Amino acid sequence: MMFAKAARLLACFGALALCAPIPSMAQDKAPSDGVLPAGPAAGDMDLSPFYRSATPLPGKPGALLREETLASQPGMGAAGETLRILYVSSDARWHSGNIPISGMLYLPKGAPPKGGWPLVAWGHGTLGIADICAPSWTGFKPRDASYLSRWLEAGFAVVATDYQGLGGPGPHPYLHWQAAGRSVLDSIRAALIAKPGTISNEVLVAGQSQGSGAALGAARLWPEYAPELNILGAIATAVNVTFPQGPVSLPVRNSSNMFLSFASGGLRDDGPPIDEIVSPKGKQLLDMARRGCTSQIGQLARDLKVRSLAETLSISPEELARLRIPVTDMPMGPLGVPLFIGTGLADTTVEPNRQYAAVAALCASGNSVAWHRYDGLTHGGVLNGSFEDSLAFAHALTGGRETASHCANLVATGAAFNTD
Repeated sequence: MMFAKAARLLACFGALALCAPIPSMAQDKAPSDGVLPAGPAAGDMDLSPFYRSATPLPGKPGALLREETLASQPGMGAAGETLRILYVSSDARWHSGNIPISGMLYLPKGAPPKGGWPLVAWGHGTLGIADICAPSWTGFKPRDASYLSRWLEAGFAVVATDYQGLGGPGPHPYLHWQAAGRSVLDSIRAALIAKPGTISNEVLVAGQSQGSGAALGAARLWPEYAPELNILGAIATAVNVTFPQGPVSLPVRNSSNMFLSFASGGLRDDGPPIDEIVSPKGKQLLDMARRGCTSQIGQLARDLKVRSLAETLSISPEELARLRIPVTDMPMGPLGVPLFIGTGLADTTVEPNRQYAAVAALCASGNSVAWHRYDGLTHGGVLNGSFEDSLAFAHALTGGRETASHCANLVATGAAFNTD
């Protein structure tokens, strides 16, 4: 039993996947002086002139700063046009004002339909916190490229944000749903500016794992932050958001993926910086996180035989609880659009019962939730495994039809909560 537990923790850290975020009673807000951290400690790298921007930035959130045409990456043969974009957003974590964010914009092949292609705004999963991990720079991994290509084949344009701080200046506030939500919404604005008439203001927000927080965050923020957008619905797979006020209580669990959050804005600004609370092993991982991506960090974690988050820190769990910001905690309330949630029942990263807790909270808030569960699908496998159901959900919304809600017959699924 102990060996199995250790192996699971090592695999979790090695993949730097989302092994169930930590619920916390810490304050929701961290003091900030309005200054965006910068430099190597923030994961900043000078990738290319495309990612550089003048200050102050021209325009308001959603303004398109520049675009450039790229060749389609392998696995995305359905793209008729591929653009790298740089656009304006606003900093939700350090409140430093407007910031540049990079991303990708893809158009299907052929002529657009009357009114333009409907748009899927995509939020990617965990890749790292350094600029070099931005998918607009490195390309999407094959799983994600296949998924996005299927949307293009189905007649949807796709805009894919890198998120705040990946490619652009400052840290990437990993798992911070408000920052990710703004990144998604402003990418939609930029896409509509880049291709007026070619892309329709009929939008679905979608995201996997880390991106589930981006998609649900965008759906929550949209009515006030970007009310001119026509968000039809949200699609979230391998859901990692948490609802402390929800009807299902989650056990506290310090998962090793949160190391990336602590290294990139997940600690209070009035406490010690991450460099002062890491162990010697944690210092090596922190250095790698600031210049490498998940594969390199995971390999180093295996080389160091890191088996738990506690091994990377020099403070007690009680001290950590006082310092951390609950970046995945979302308030209860209606999101205003239908929701599609896809859960792989073989997910050992964000266990099905943890995803059930999120679904139960969304239902209790009065949302319409289509919860699709897939036998045998893992954390990563549920993305493409749920695509046909996601597409049917999208077609119903673009066709003006109602979508199914499973809230009236919600049943917990998966193994009991693992509290070890």
